[in-house]
Amino acid sequence: MEDTEHNKLPELKLDAKQAQGFISLFKTLPQDARAVRFFDRRDYYTVHGENATFIAKTYYHTTTALRQLGSGSDGLSSVSVSKNMFETIARDLLLDRADHTLELYEGSGSNWRLTKAGTPGNLGHFEDVLFANNDMQDSPVIVALYPNLRENECTIGMGFIDMTKRTLGLAEFLDDSQFTIMESALVALGCKECLLPNEVGKKTEIKILHDALARCGVLLTERKKSEYKTRDLVQDLSRLIKGTIEPVRELLSNHQFASGALGALLSYAELLSDDSNYGNYTLQKYNPDSYMRLDSAAMRALNVLEGKTDANKNFSLFGLMNRTCTAGMGKRLLNRWLKQPLLDVKEINYRLDLVQAFVEDTALRLDLRQHLKRISDIDRLMHNLEKRRAGLQHIVKLYQSSIRLPYIKTALERYEGQFSSLIKERYLGPFDYWTDDDHLNKFIGLVEASVDLDQLDNGAYMISSGYDPNLSSLKNERDAVEKQIHNLHKQTADDLDLPIDKALKLDKGTQFGHVFRITKKEEPKVRKKLSSQYIVLETRKDGVKFTNTKLKKLGDHYQKLLDEYTSCQKELVSRVVQTAATFSEVFESVAGLLSELDVLLSFADLVTSCPTPYIRPDITPSDEGNIILEGSRHPCVEAQDGVSFIPNDCRLVRGKSWFQIITGPNMGGKSTFIRQVGVNVLMAQVGCFVPCDKASISVRDCIFARVGAGDCQLRGVSTFMQEMLETASILKGATDKSLIIIDELGRGTSTYDGFGLAWAICEHLVEVTKAPTLFATHFHELTALAHEDVDHERSIVGVANYHVGAHIDESCRKLTMLYKVEAGACDQSFGIHVAEFANFPESVVALAREKAAELEDFSSIADGEQQEQVGCKRKRVYNPDDTVKGAACARQFLQEFADLPLDRMDLTEVLKRVSTLRCDLERDAADSPWLQQFF
Repeated sequence: MEDTEHNKLPELKLDAKQAQGFISLFKTLPQDARAVRFFDRRDYYTVHGENATFIAKTYYHTTTALRQLGSGSDGLSSVSVSKNMFETIARDLLLDRADHTLELYEGSGSNWRLTKAGTPGNLGHFEDVLFANNDMQDSPVIVALYPNLRENECTIGMGFIDMTKRTLGLAEFLDDSQFTIMESALVALGCKECLLPNEVGKKTEIKILHDALARCGVLLTERKKSEYKTRDLVQDLSRLIKGTIEPVRELLSNHQFASGALGALLSYAELLSDDSNYGNYTLQKYNPDSYMRLDSAAMRALNVLEGKTDANKNFSLFGLMNRTCTAGMGKRLLNRWLKQPLLDVKEINYRLDLVQAFVEDTALRLDLRQHLKRISDIDRLMHNLEKRRAGLQHIVKLYQSSIRLPYIKTALERYEGQFSSLIKERYLGPFDYWTDDDHLNKFIGLVEASVDLDQLDNGAYMISSGYDPNLSSLKNERDAVEKQIHNLHKQTADDLDLPIDKALKLDKGTQFGHVFRITKKEEPKVRKKLSSQYIVLETRKDGVKFTNTKLKKLGDHYQKLLDEYTSCQKELVSRVVQTAATFSEVFESVAGLLSELDVLLSFADLVTSCPTPYIRPDITPSDEGNIILEGSRHPCVEAQDGVSFIPNDCRLVRGKSWFQIITGPNMGGKSTFIRQVGVNVLMAQVGCFVPCDKASISVRDCIFARVGAGDCQLRGVSTFMQEMLETASILKGATDKSLIIIDELGRGTSTYDGFGLAWAICEHLVEVTKAPTLFATHFHELTALAHEDVDHERSIVGVANYHVGAHIDESCRKLTMLYKVEAGACDQSFGIHVAEFANFPESVVALAREKAAELEDFSSIADGEQQEQVGCKRKRVYNPDDTVKGAACARQFLQEFADLPLDRMDLTEVLKRVSTLRCDLERDAADSPWLQQFF
């Protein structure tokens, strides 16, 4: 915040007595470390105590904004906040950060009461403030978890509420000790807040669970275990749910833990205390296996959603793909689709067919987008209607959106391409049904009969007088009185011999009601008549106001009729709003169709506006086909200014190159390459074309990514520990149907430990998991995996070496990155060249070369065929028996290391066990020269 903002800070105006009263009251408020409390002082707000310091540092970036209320030990630090600043802070606290709740108090003196409260999962009272000038990009969800922890496995009961879409959901599933399924479910649902019963398990298990929630950026709210009750749940739900209760009863009886979670949610969100919720909710079963699973690490690695630090909108997949044009609805659906990629080949192809139709037919695409721009946020308007927070303005917006539908239908009907039967089935059929005389046309009829649409141009939202006989007669009476007043105005002008309107004006709605007014200049001409025949009310600069008994009588009568008319209008508005709310099912379905159209058109817009073409991928089931991307690019990187992207091929082929080890220099493009493969697969399964020349993708049930350390140091987790936790999730959660992307594993510890871990993890992924994997590494020794004796498991997967190209001009020792991924391993390290790139002092570079030369004693690796292999590091020659014996000891060490239950051990314990294993290996190395080289 700039200094000018401080100068504009509202002044906190309280005298000593008022300040003392307020301080006493403030100290009686219950302690809540998460709550940020605002006090509404009409023209501005104030925040106090620790909250004030937090606001000053976080939003004003200085403590000079703080003021002291009271003095000495009783003093209370305070900060004042303008209305605009309050909106900014509320948006940040509830929509962006997930670590605070918001409370608003109203009152004065020492008498204040809490009037509004909001949490990241329940925006409740603050929706008007948050979305007055902004679209709602994501509908927040509150989740309640009930974990039932047993030895080595855990059943998780989950309940959730989406208050914007008015859905309740439940799920129950077995999870592993890293809670990988739970984490991906929280990501898929877009969870902002999570309830957890206190004291649910052992300290270590709870810590892992809390870490998983923190990775998802979720506000954790602990509740008493007694709140997780299922008594009366069926009865409570029968009041909230649309339709019959029998299916609900059956669903709950099969999900004991999830029912408890749902019970806790209903009381926390106080759904039953608001009768506008009754009969408006739907209950669904959520199946974590129905979408591709993505954990928080994968969401970050693939830049799926927008981040606060993004340099521009194309930095994230959401920012790049969001070309939606409805108000808010399309954005929210795109947000959901990106977190819930599809697994069903047929459903993916449905979306791809529609995108292809819009890509090929430019006229259709432009026509539809033109109409969709005029569609309001129907979901939010209906939400306001049902919450009884709506007026005629909301009804008119729904009406204006409704009358666009025939144009959208006509545009779709004109399409005659190869997907016309799909468009008929997916859109035209449902549109015909929902827009007939029993549904949307009925609503259009209601609005045209009840709302005075001619007044809209004047910005007035009024009930049409012909809609109700009582309103009509009040209007006629009011018009008659208005005519009498007009006639009296004319008579008075004649009587005073003054031109009407020019000299003698009629003012209405003043403190005196209807009055005549003349300028002070005219007053002397008529002073005599004024004093004898009229009542002068006041003389001011703008003139003299006067009346007579006739005008007063007519004015009073007019005001009485106007009040009656306004109150009748109000009553009718509320009746129309109530009737409009009964169309919720119609609008829900129409909004669903429109937002889906909007997102698919947005995909087509992205595809057609990119300088380098995107293509339609071929999709195969997860147990068939390979992942082959020819000329693939990273959509977000190529969209940055000044980037000339070099495309690469990726061929993950079963039995040949299903597991790829990628070596090469830093900055050579390894990370970008492996991420772009993940992004391409994700985009394809969302139903979008991909930035490739040709693509064939075998559907993946999960993308696991271990890329970069992230910001976990802030939570007291070391980079290496974070790396191990993420890798443990992969080893526990991945199947042969997943896609695994690992970048630079094992760098946060010593070279030997790191290499040992990397090797053991690779072996596990190749022999047990068998998932297609891209493993980028600096450990060139790992490339030997591809030349290991080929056993049955290994031949199913197929291990292959690739490297990113770089060229060194020997004459000037200049390093040029080629950004091309090529077959074979990298034949040298480039660390020192990269240091030269960074302008290290020459003396440091020279010493580095000298030391590297001492350490790298290269000679032949083995016999002829492997010697010719590009990129294998050549080691000293050892006695074959010694090599076999030493390798057996090393393998045993790695196996014992891989078997360590890292997820259930703390760091000290891990280091102790590793140290013991290492001592044992050193003892074995005493008579093995081959093993000694590693110490």
